[in-house]
Amino acid sequence: MKKKVLIITAGIFTILSGYGQSSNDVLQLLTQKNVVTQQEADSIRADASIKQQETDAKKKSFPVTAGKGLLISGFTQVRYQFLEQAGKVNGFDIRRARLDFKSNISSYWGYKVQVELAGTPKLLEAYGELKLNDYLNFTLGQFKVPYSLEGLTSTPKLEFIDGSQVVDALTGRKADVISATTDQQGYDIGLQAGGSFFKIKDLPLIEYKVGIFNGTGPNISDNLKEKDVVGRLVFHPIKGIDFGGFAYKGYAFYNTKSSKTTVDAVHDRNRYGVELSGEYKGATLRTEFIEGKDGNKLRNGYYVSAGYFILPQQLQVLAKLDNYDPNIDKAVTKDNLTNYTGVINYYFNPNTRIQLGYTVKKEQAKEIKNNQIVVQFQLGF
Repeated sequence: MKKKVLIITAGIFTILSGYGQSSNDVLQLLTQKNVVTQQEADSIRADASIKQQETDAKKKSFPVTAGKGLLISGFTQVRYQFLEQAGKVNGFDIRRARLDFKSNISSYWGYKVQVELAGTPKLLEAYGELKLNDYLNFTLGQFKVPYSLEGLTSTPKLEFIDGSQVVDALTGRKADVISATTDQQGYDIGLQAGGSFFKIKDLPLIEYKVGIFNGTGPNISDNLKEKDVVGRLVFHPIKGIDFGGFAYKGYAFYNTKSSKTTVDAVHDRNRYGVELSGEYKGATLRTEFIEGKDGNKLRNGYYVSAGYFILPQQLQVLAKLDNYDPNIDKAVTKDNLTNYTGVINYYFNPNTRIQLGYTVKKEQAKEIKNNQIVVQFQLGF
């Protein structure tokens, strides 16, 4: 009898849900009509609550929709640093706290807005997309310039706690000629076209991106009539293997000398790079070489990293060799910087993890006692 009641009730729920009728209202009505007893109604409510909790627990995401299907996501990273360098203070900090809003207005148009709330709030991404087909799509607004494998990887998906030196310096502008004190993380304002060709079993053989940008970074108006251009080409010969490269032709307005009498001028600000990435049965291998030319100054660097999941999708160990030369000049010697980093990642789910990293830093000229241990907790939703 109870089974029959449950079937009848489920059918009524399905019919009335289309009219916005709540389950409690339906049960109350059935109780008043003596279709079910009060005890049976309470039992149905309890069973429905348990099943809903089980369904929610299996969900990988909980989209919030409004208007044209707005999807809200985000993450925060809380860090504790043990720093050996004299004058540096150990402690906690909120490294990042970001909110991401995106939606598809139609089958062709979409948009995304991302804001950083840690420290001084700032806009990171704000762009619209025109998705015509696999071969040609357009992006207009503020977003990441299409160069560098590591630079284009979404921050919460980065395997290491800290970025590689050459990527931070030459794509993120952390030690750039036009923004030596800020990390712009590769964001800029411009127009980009991209797409893919020769798809086999949902895997494209070739991906490309070309774009034109201000070249001044995020939330900054251009101060030059010249615009920066970039092109990136990546090949996927088989699943798990990717290799490619990029070229960036840019300009910057800055002073090449420390003398106050020297007049600022427009200088070249070019970047070139090659990359290789491989994944196979829980093992990863990634490497990248980037060279940059700022005026007459040439700099380059590379990293090689390898990792392995000891427990599939849960416990990962990684190691990285990271080298950067800020000035390739025969007259300037012993300025090479090399980091050796080991990291252990434990994933609670794809977006939430705790990371433990140790970095040994080697300076070519005069070594500084500046090794560091970092623990970082990332919570994503």
